[in-house]
Amino acid sequence: MAEPLKNMYNEPFLRQFGGIIQAAYSRFSIDDFVENVLVEEWEGLALKQRIRKISLSLGTCLPGKYAEAINILLVVNESCSGFPYLILPDFVEVYGQEVEDWELSVLALEKFTSHSSAEFAVRPFIIRDPEKMMKQMLQWSNSLDEHVRRLASEGCRPRLPWGQALVMFKKDPTPVLEILEQLKSDPSLYVRKSVANNLNDIAKDHPQLVIGIARRWFGQNRDTDWIVRHACRTLIRKADPEVLALFGYAESSDDCAIIENAELAIDQATLSIGGECVLEYKLLVREGDPVRIRIEYGIDFVKSSGKVSRKKFLLSDKTVVGGTQLQANRTHRWSDLTTRRHYPGKHRIVLLVNGLEVAATEILLEMHTIPLTTA
Repeated sequence: MAEPLKNMYNEPFLRQFGGIIQAAYSRFSIDDFVENVLVEEWEGLALKQRIRKISLSLGTCLPGKYAEAINILLVVNESCSGFPYLILPDFVEVYGQEVEDWELSVLALEKFTSHSSAEFAVRPFIIRDPEKMMKQMLQWSNSLDEHVRRLASEGCRPRLPWGQALVMFKKDPTPVLEILEQLKSDPSLYVRKSVANNLNDIAKDHPQLVIGIARRWFGQNRDTDWIVRHACRTLIRKADPEVLALFGYAESSDDCAIIENAELAIDQATLSIGGECVLEYKLLVREGDPVRIRIEYGIDFVKSSGKVSRKKFLLSDKTVVGGTQLQANRTHRWSDLTTRRHYPGKHRIVLLVNGLEVAATEILLEMHTIPLTTA
């Protein structure tokens, strides 16, 4: 099992980081800093809690005047690159939100993001003064630095994972769209990924808005087309007919079905939680012109309440010639995950082509039983 990411923040890291700070500020006590961080509850702290604890300890050990502390961190920033140094923009989030510190904090976030990322730290500034901060982020979208341009998009995502939700942009994403328009053909894939993820966030609350943007952007150039496709991934998974048509997926009707014959089989009808099974599917595509198809299987997982919730899994997404026969299998594991817990009961499994069910089967999931041993 991989070591938890939070464990990168350990005493050797803290002492190494403390040494970098001490080189820029001789009065910095490495021992006091480490002692302030590694308190009794340290082992139980999650990743972001550890980042915050380090930031707070920096506030204790650096000069009490914010401007002096930030200027020291701006010096050490040149020697602090990578994910672990999210602690620097977090320091700005904790100590730099006073009105009189705004310009210095914005400068610091711009500098820090080039070496780690300020996407989380910028969000409280947006919430405090959306109009002012979004004007700043629009300026960032014109930066020569791809990291700063990415911050302009990533920082205002309505639903940034691990980040504080921007409720006002979930309700009305209009202020975000001007930034995304500016970045829609950015030369950096790093930036384009952020633009796509931002639009995908917006699509969860305003699907028609994103469909309209997709129609307007699609076909301009290859890079923008990639953004549009990636931005619409949630809508594609939901088999939104407008989006499927936009990307050329074949339509199906009673008179002209995409699939002439479909089978879905499972290698066992009963399985214990924690086990695995093999799904096998066979498809015969209709005769005629080539068609683009998205093949998925969906499982109606039984919840603790007895209700079911469907989760889809992608099998294939490609264009095939008419009359093609497709056959493949997939192993599915029924082990509990941090994001999904399994419960006993009948689970319906369906085969989907461009969002339409073409075959189905079911499996009975049972509680794992431990065999009795004899003396």
